[in-house]
Amino acid sequence: MKVSVLQENLAHGLGLVSRAVSPRSTLPVLANVLVATDEGRLRLSATNLEMGITCWIGAKIEEEGSTTVPAGTFRDLVNTLSGQVQMELALPSQNLNVRSATSTTDIKCIDAQEFPPMPVPDLAGGIQLNVADLKEMIHQVVFAASTDDARPVLTGILFLVEGDKMTLVAADGFRLSVRSAQLSAPVAQNVRVIIPSRALSELARIAANGDETVTMALPPGRNQVVFRLPDLELTSQLIEGNYPDYEQIIPNSFNTRTVLATADFLKACKQAEIFAREGSHIARLNINGDGGLEASKVEISAQSEETGSNETTVDVTFEGEPLMIAFNVRFLREVLDVVSTPNVALETSNPNAPGVIRPLGDETFLHVIMPMHLGN
Repeated sequence: MKVSVLQENLAHGLGLVSRAVSPRSTLPVLANVLVATDEGRLRLSATNLEMGITCWIGAKIEEEGSTTVPAGTFRDLVNTLSGQVQMELALPSQNLNVRSATSTTDIKCIDAQEFPPMPVPDLAGGIQLNVADLKEMIHQVVFAASTDDARPVLTGILFLVEGDKMTLVAADGFRLSVRSAQLSAPVAQNVRVIIPSRALSELARIAANGDETVTMALPPGRNQVVFRLPDLELTSQLIEGNYPDYEQIIPNSFNTRTVLATADFLKACKQAEIFAREGSHIARLNINGDGGLEASKVEISAQSEETGSNETTVDVTFEGEPLMIAFNVRFLREVLDVVSTPNVALETSNPNAPGVIRPLGDETFLHVIMPMHLGN
């Protein structure tokens, strides 16, 4: 292999794929990045056997070939280089000579034959998704997925495609995020899979902003999903199991509906969190007024035995009964961070029933949050 590539392109590509490198593995090759020539371009791939990322960058190919390079060493080196980077592989020794300006480096590599094969999916029947829409959908649900491996299905995101409607669902037993969107065209076959939340987080991170289209494919018999962009591909294992019936968790009625300015509510939660985080993250919401759809108040308060207390009053309109209810303030802050509308509605029934947060004027997103026990 003998290639020449721009340093900034190589550094960018390594930054993308390195997130899939396995930090701890019994297979030394999984700590490496596959570097291979591919139809006039340079292909970089990394995998931890659960998730793989591949990207293609422009390069001048003088001799075809491939090898795997230690990811950390290679990335750190390339970040110190500039201009054109020449790479030449000595086949018998698997030494990669890297030259740039006055710098010459030899890196010990592992034969590409030892690298796990990456799937080559048939994208012809794939689902076409708008990247910007998909990234927003992921951001609005991924934070609600569980980090506890005791229930593996909840560490993933339920990905549903039915006709021309796509829905993403995440839950951790204390909260539930549901985001839906209309597809430009109905799918031939409905999809119901559970994708690891980390894989979708990475997809949202590495996909460029803009009107690009991503193709989602499910290679038959492989229990995998592939997301393909023009110069980028992410592959992930799917999570097996049955996702809970999330629709049963969503309350279908409420006794109190409170409308708040999203920014004011978020600011109040951030202030309360400073004191609530010392204890159990409890913030109390005291919704009071006459419930006659006129201006009323919500008092959002938190206290800590060590550091003090905070109380913020937010102007609201609400209908229904006055209510004192407590929530995990971090959960409130995280959902308000992904609400894009100026106002948000909080629907509640009683202090022990889940609340529902809905962006006002946006029917595509809702969030269910369990209350916390108020105590005495």
